[in-house]
Amino acid sequence: MNGRSNATAIGNGFGSVESEYIRRHHQHDPADHQCSSVLVKHIKAPVPLVWSLVRRFDQPQKYKPFISRCVAQGNLQIGSVREIDVKSGLPATTSTERLEFLDDDEHILSISIVGGDHRLRNYSSIISLHHETIDGRPGTLVIESFVVDVPDGNTKDETCYFVEALIKCNLKSLADVSERLAVLDQTEPIDCI
Repeated sequence: MNGRSNATAIGNGFGSVESEYIRRHHQHDPADHQCSSVLVKHIKAPVPLVWSLVRRFDQPQKYKPFISRCVAQGNLQIGSVREIDVKSGLPATTSTERLEFLDDDEHILSISIVGGDHRLRNYSSIISLHHETIDGRPGTLVIESFVVDVPDGNTKDETCYFVEALIKCNLKSLADVSERLAVLDQTEPIDCI
């Protein structure tokens, strides 16, 4: 996945702990016309704080910088849909996304894109959070994986590079927001929905 296929995820720059989480929670089975990858981010903030941001399917703009507005429909359960407006500068204006999986105990969230004005067809992603210690303090290992169709006129590498760049930006922003809140100790309760 971190080399564009499941077979190369283990042992391709990931440690044994990361590889085990990837094996357990991030298995995609890309078709010939799809690409898939895994990204990892270490955040100097505890899992409950980071999860309080990630799990808010109705408020991804709290840490995703390319989202200008989000309107969620339903009661934020599996199957709920959100309509996202994308900030200018990206080759998209809107995205319609469905919540596929949410596990507050294991800290796993999965979404799929079901519509919108963009080129990401059959996109689905999984994000999982795991406890770790960073510099002697509680930290979070964040793993995000995806699978998506390769658009006509693009290669698998080009498509993965584009999606990875977006996810890296989102994960950096998640780290920045989480670490700032951790310093301020402003953890939002998880049951605030």
